[in-house]
Amino acid sequence: MAFRHPDRDQIRIEDVLSALGNGVRLSVVRVLDAGGEHNCTSVLNTLGITAKSTMTHHWRVLRDSGVIRQQPSGRENLLLLRREDLDARYPGLLDAILSGARADEALERGDRSP
Repeated sequence: MAFRHPDRDQIRIEDVLSALGNGVRLSVVRVLDAGGEHNCTSVLNTLGITAKSTMTHHWRVLRDSGVIRQQPSGRENLLLLRREDLDARYPGLLDAILSGARADEALERGDRSP
């Protein structure tokens, strides 16, 4: 199965922000930001998500918005953060969002330092 991915110039800010405005999808992006390709199962395991069926929607939203690239590999799909494309379209946006997510997580843990 081949997936459709928007070209770099087709990525739209409103789609990216909408995709990253969901906590589960933002968590996926945080995992993928570590670099390299990850299979879907490893991402789910890292996040502690057991319901694969609910993730199909999240993968599609991230893929259709241009945030990730998803490609079949045997019985799995590989996921790759499209950081280069996102940084080219919206310099600093992904870094700002991920930094904000880390800061929010620190506050939730009770850390007071930035």
